[in-house]
Amino acid sequence: MGTLQIPLLTPYKMGKFQLDHRIVLAPLTRQRSFNNVPQPHAILYYSQRTTKGGLLIAEATGVSDTAQGYPHTPGIWTKEQVQAWKPIVDAVHAKGGIFFCQIWHVGRVSNQGFDGVEIHGAHGYLIDQFMKDQVNDRVDKYGGSLENRCRFALEIVEAIVNEIGADKVGIRLSPFANYSESGDSNPKALGLYMAESLNKYGILYCHMVEPRMKTVGEKSECPEESLLPMRKAFKGTFISAGGYDLEDGNQAVALNRTDLVAYGRLFLANPDLPRRFELDAPLNKYNRETFYIPDPVIGYTDYPFLETNVA
Repeated sequence: MGTLQIPLLTPYKMGKFQLDHRIVLAPLTRQRSFNNVPQPHAILYYSQRTTKGGLLIAEATGVSDTAQGYPHTPGIWTKEQVQAWKPIVDAVHAKGGIFFCQIWHVGRVSNQGFDGVEIHGAHGYLIDQFMKDQVNDRVDKYGGSLENRCRFALEIVEAIVNEIGADKVGIRLSPFANYSESGDSNPKALGLYMAESLNKYGILYCHMVEPRMKTVGEKSECPEESLLPMRKAFKGTFISAGGYDLEDGNQAVALNRTDLVAYGRLFLANPDLPRRFELDAPLNKYNRETFYIPDPVIGYTDYPFLETNVA
């Protein structure tokens, strides 16, 4: 299978960033940042998964000490944390990668060396809780109507765009998901309203989670629901995530249903995922038991690369 036939391995221009392929490292919470400080072992982890012209989205990063929901997740609110991120960012840049930092909620986001910021508006966390009618019971201007429920998310987008520029801002949304009982009675209308509203700010990308990923780690096909209306409505780069493999990732790009595809568990277990896709090589199986353990090596940087003599 030559690269010509592999849609995922075609180049793509995302704003000012020239991507060599369309395989994105999805943001993955790994809980190995002791005392909320990124650790040296993350240098190897991200570097292993970097290719020239590849986009990586860092794990969700707290912007204040009140933003932390899990132990050992990294922050970016102290000088020590910012300094600790620098060698990680440098390692990704040294291999020609493009690195975005995913943030849980709003705070100081400039001056950290990353190429841009992804706002975490998905999976039942703070921003998602405002958007979803099954959890937002506010009676002020942030509750009730669809417009009101999306107001908080769009205010955050506006604040970050004003601080660092729209060309460095993306957002992740999961209108169809029901994490932490944060579901919505009309997810399609919610996704569409957000996609259309985001156009006003001219942000770089919208990263949406497929309807088939309703809850953590479970894939349930739902043919009647699709991200296509949101893809058509949003004018910037569209990234799809959620349960993709090589075949349906290629298909999504070939049919223009998305621009880029984010891979989580497959990329976690296969640091050289773009290379394996190129060669249609077998994939390492991921081990869910080691996703969140604090070990700096096991289940983190010890997944094997393809033997180099395969090529």
